[in-house]
Amino acid sequence: MFDLIIVGASAAGLSASVYAARRRMNFKIISADIGGEVATSGEIENWPGIIHTNGVDLAGEFKAHALANNVVIEEGKWVSEVKKDGNIFLVSGKNPDGSVFEERAKSVLVATGVHPRELGVPGEKEFRNKGVSYCTVCDGPLFSGQTVATIGGGNSALESALMLADIAEKVYLINKNSYFKGEKVLIDKVSQNPKIEIIYQAMTSAVKGDKFVNAVEYKNESGETHKLEVKGIFVHIGQIPNSGFMAGAELDETKQIKVNLRGETNLPGLYAAGDVTNIPYKQIVIAAGQGVTALLSAVDYLNRNH
Repeated sequence: MFDLIIVGASAAGLSASVYAARRRMNFKIISADIGGEVATSGEIENWPGIIHTNGVDLAGEFKAHALANNVVIEEGKWVSEVKKDGNIFLVSGKNPDGSVFEERAKSVLVATGVHPRELGVPGEKEFRNKGVSYCTVCDGPLFSGQTVATIGGGNSALESALMLADIAEKVYLINKNSYFKGEKVLIDKVSQNPKIEIIYQAMTSAVKGDKFVNAVEYKNESGETHKLEVKGIFVHIGQIPNSGFMAGAELDETKQIKVNLRGETNLPGLYAAGDVTNIPYKQIVIAAGQGVTALLSAVDYLNRNH
């Protein structure tokens, strides 16, 4: 029986774990991976105290900080359900070898983040990992000297285009809107980069290829179809909360876990933090702060009830 189980090992979960360790709580982290979406981020220049870093390095620092506090991280385990049974929580899922596990805890902190939203166009699923990617950090280096496309209009798409401009011969940035939603500094960098061609008001309609991607099609504001010859397509059009395993927790219309300012859900003893919640502004620093807030709320709950 654990005092607490943290599900997820990215900014929110790992930040919470450091505080839990310093409280000498009986707890552990269960997670499919370490770093989550942080590890797939590109250049990072808004984490306080570090002027410039990248997602892989920052995720590594998070992990090192947790391990320095002797946090137990069980990586590669997929949680399939979190449910409350009386005054106890049951956390169940699959181990890396496919066997089933079930853990018991007095409280649970869910920090499972999000996963990439898909385009939903013909050819996308067929060519996934055959030219279609949702992680520029992971797959961008495979397209050195080639022509590629990034699809999206927010910070992730802007960062993707800038990263690819350092790798590829040419980058098309396809935006369904007539404007970008990201930070002005990123928009300026993209607009001034000669290797990036921005295509506004373009709705991606199909992914084409043979064994691998060789083109992307889009429709302009007049409904005309255009085709771009590319070897890689990087999709950055938003995220979907990883909340499908929750039993009894209240979700909003977009499947985000509803929490209050203390990170509390509708179930006493169940907390959530980071991008999986309905707290606005999906930023690494906000997720980290949320994780600590939820952890301290869990401590208060345990002191009162166990």
